[in-house]
Amino acid sequence: MKQREMFLQADAALRFVVDQITPAQLDRPAPAEWSTEENPTLRDILASHAEDEAWLPAVLEGKTIEEVGDTYKGDLLGDDPIGNYDRINDVTTAVVRDDLDPDKVVHLSYGDYPLKEALQHTALYRAFQAWSIAKHLGLEYSLPDPLVENLWEQIAPDIEMWRGFGVFPPEVPVPETANREVQLLGKAGYWRE
Repeated sequence: MKQREMFLQADAALRFVVDQITPAQLDRPAPAEWSTEENPTLRDILASHAEDEAWLPAVLEGKTIEEVGDTYKGDLLGDDPIGNYDRINDVTTAVVRDDLDPDKVVHLSYGDYPLKEALQHTALYRAFQAWSIAKHLGLEYSLPDPLVENLWEQIAPDIEMWRGFGVFPPEVPVPETANREVQLLGKAGYWRE
């Protein structure tokens, strides 16, 4: 299933970036548009990703928000934020690699979708967050080429639709000589020099 492949690539990209975060950087302010928290920090963003990771196995089982309740609320990061995120990520990765029915209906907070579409939705969020967090920290980082190609194939044709839902900001012009990653980031409204 190509959506699973893209999810695993995007999830690994986000984990790679998360693993570069130092304890001192966790208190660094994060862009307000990344969170519903007031004055979010990078730790708040990581906590949100940890909760999202923790939820995904239940979602893929077909559970609803009501069935899961407050199971994943609260501080999942504890005294070892990066280590705890990685442990949660390990569980999610194992579940996604399992034998999944791509057409099984799963329940996201904004509607019911076939599992393959749910993986696609969560993959695009993780991929662009990986790039955004890396740039926010000043890391030399590029999205892996196979992930870029999967995003280009699966997401790029529908970016205008996603933009209409408020998922992507306006397109950003890029140099004519831009590589595929920069073209994708520009089309999705993320590119900046």
